Amino acid sequence: MFIGRERELSSLDELYSQPGFGMTVIYGRRRIGKSTLINEFIKDKKAVFYTATKVGRERNLELLSQQVISTLEPSLVGVTFPSLEAVFDFISNRLSDEKLILVIDELPFWAQDDRALLSVMQKYIDTIWSDKNLMIILCGSSLSFMENKVLSEKSPLFGRRNSQIRLEAFDYLDAAKFVPAYSSEDKAVVYGITGGVAKYLALINPKCSVDTNIKRLFFHTDGYLYDETRNLLTQEFSDVTMVNNVIEQIASGVNTVNEISQKIGQNPTTVLYTIDKLIQVGLVEKRKCITEEKNKKKTKYILKDSMFRFWYAFIPKATSVIEMGQGDRYYDKVVKPQLHDFMGNVFEDMCRYYTLMNGITGAFGSMLTSVGVWWGTENFKKGPENIHQSADIDVVGISDVDKTAVIGECKFKNDRIDKNVYDTLVRRSSVISGKYRIIRYLFFSLSGYTDWFDTINDDSIVLLTLDDLYKSF
Repeated sequence: MFIGRERELSSLDELYSQPGFGMTVIYGRRRIGKSTLINEFIKDKKAVFYTATKVGRERNLELLSQQVISTLEPSLVGVTFPSLEAVFDFISNRLSDEKLILVIDELPFWAQDDRALLSVMQKYIDTIWSDKNLMIILCGSSLSFMENKVLSEKSPLFGRRNSQIRLEAFDYLDAAKFVPAYSSEDKAVVYGITGGVAKYLALINPKCSVDTNIKRLFFHTDGYLYDETRNLLTQEFSDVTMVNNVIEQIASGVNTVNEISQKIGQNPTTVLYTIDKLIQVGLVEKRKCITEEKNKKKTKYILKDSMFRFWYAFIPKATSVIEMGQGDRYYDKVVKPQLHDFMGNVFEDMCRYYTLMNGITGAFGSMLTSVGVWWGTENFKKGPENIHQSADIDVVGISDVDKTAVIGECKFKNDRIDKNVYDTLVRRSSVISGKYRIIRYLFFSLSGYTDWFDTINDDSIVLLTLDDLYKSF
């Protein structure tokens, strides 16, 4: 069953419905669901779907030829073409009133070994296909290649595409559609341990409990996600050891280049190069303090994929136990008691998404234009003592329209949020109020609120539960 991606399918359908030629580029990290999306789109349409492989120019040409013939002229099975131009001529001569879709998936595997591929395609688009009933979809997992060699102004195909789709992980609402009968808490945990990645979500058996799914996928030696991080890194990088060392540090909370370089004994330039590569494949992101985005010192690197966060938090320490067949016991005794702690950062991401999704519509009294996080130092008096300490605000939504802001605190814990949490957030609002007028204080709680909140009547305070986050689902 195909789930989600309504906006992307609508974009593809719109291009398909236009008369004449059209081209779109679809790209995104591995396992994100690009091929599944394309297959869903073309399932009732005339299409040639070819997935390139790392087998060289001649073999890719041969395999594409076979796919073209089996779709357009099955009676000619066995015929080969001497050149890419001959294949494109064959396609051109068989275009008709019914639109044909030509898909080349994993384009970088071919184009990296055949510099002429994109230029030949450009020639046919400009001279033969420009008025033909043909739609081309170029797809790839190498973000750097797709952005620099296909989409950039230096590409032979620059200016030829009608649209592009960078496919990202599912948000927490779409991820919940894979497990519709789960409780809100279990839906959130599924989102956390899969990172919203389509392939990983598809592995979840909704008929089993979330604990059973986690054990089967992560804590058994034959579980798909037990070796997934190593497999993915091996596919993407030649120096896996260096990459793994950097990811381990980021996963443990070491978030700056200098700190990472000191921890692993490598110079900062090498570390930054590795981080840039991890950003290019969609595994790491650079996070900036929302009110100081131009301050380079206020930059952190975090793992974008929460499945990676989960894996690095628990699997390396448990490898021996898992290989002895005791992974279930390890999960029950060690991992499950820490699951709420792990989910803290995931819940914050969900709350920021919720805040922006609703804030754009003005639900909090202003049209929010961006949402992020703040961190730094707060200064305040506690009795006679002056306090200077590190602090952060989980959710900061700002409006550049009227210079207003909402701020929020998130707790994925069994304890209810109490007055102390409220007082802390109000106190920390001073670090934002100098630039923006605070109009809402948002609280997000897994387990609800103490009775103290019943004693206050303040429209600026918004109390939300995990169930509230899923109400729009």
